[in-house]
Amino acid sequence: MTRSQDLAQRAAVVLCVTAALMGPGNLAGASVGTTAVGLSPRPGALVYIANLHSDTVSVVDTGTGTGMVVDSVPVGDGPDSVAVSPDGSRVYVTNSAADTVSVIDARTRTVIATVAVGDEPSRVTVSPDNRNVYVANVGSDNVSVISTRTRAVTDTIAVGDAPLGVAVAPDGCTLFVANAASGTVSVVRTATGTVTGTIPVGSGPTALVLTPDGRRMYVSNLTSDDVSVVDVHDGTETDRIPVGDQPAGIGVLPDGRQVYVANIGSDNVSVISTRGRAVTETVAVGDGPNGLAVSPDGSLVHVSNFDSDTLSVIDTSTARVTDTVTVGDGPTGVAAVQGKAGTARGPNTAPVQLA
Repeated sequence: MTRSQDLAQRAAVVLCVTAALMGPGNLAGASVGTTAVGLSPRPGALVYIANLHSDTVSVVDTGTGTGMVVDSVPVGDGPDSVAVSPDGSRVYVTNSAADTVSVIDARTRTVIATVAVGDEPSRVTVSPDNRNVYVANVGSDNVSVISTRTRAVTDTIAVGDAPLGVAVAPDGCTLFVANAASGTVSVVRTATGTVTGTIPVGSGPTALVLTPDGRRMYVSNLTSDDVSVVDVHDGTETDRIPVGDQPAGIGVLPDGRQVYVANIGSDNVSVISTRGRAVTETVAVGDGPNGLAVSPDGSLVHVSNFDSDTLSVIDTSTARVTDTVTVGDGPTGVAAVQGKAGTARGPNTAPVQLA
């Protein structure tokens, strides 16, 4: 089954949209691969990739110039999303078929804890202060809050239908959750765990990312083939930007000038100018691209191609693919870290996961 077919079946269950998307849901569906990324030399650069079909997370060293898989960490059943703590010391992996989150020690590359969460955990992100991990549970319509200190769930927050994307504001005060079946984004006050607002966006919102200044949010809408631009202060959608077919993973460069969007159905990546609010480049990648992570220095974008089992590496200075690396079976979730214990980037640029 191709990535597009898998997503279409799962979208039918979660979104109940067009007849083209009708079909039985596949809860374990979206996968993540294991990959070596071929990058220009940069000491200690690491990429983590969740491999749903092999129940592992691949650790890729990109500092060699050609890319190398340096480890494979066994996790739970059906890993599909991965996030790294701000200090790079912990890696959190959602196991969609096991309803758990695996906590990996980045130094020893071993699982040090397994935390039970909601039904079909689909996405994960870490708060900027490294105190909490937020997990969107697509099957139970809520978000689990995990304490990084106790490694236990401290709160469960009811949100919209089929929550997928999660992102935390730079100040850590607000959590945003994309609800695929509701066509909305829930706004959550992190201090109290309460929903303070709901923002209507496009159809089938699956991933979202905030600009570094926290003023704008970009939401990829899988079934309306566009990206919503949201004014965070006003809590309103201000624009829709048409992109490719079935936009999924999304990421923003550190300078906030460009947004990259992986389009599953058209096998390419759209490059959006945040100033002009329009697509300025379209980059052909592998088959079924959906996971996307920006390197912390903004020089590279990593895209997992579900249907071709590869990872495409895009040079952001030229908007061109500089390397294509064969990875695991059905690569999906990607997180990039600059240095062995450097700043991580990837929690808010997770791939689409319709379950």
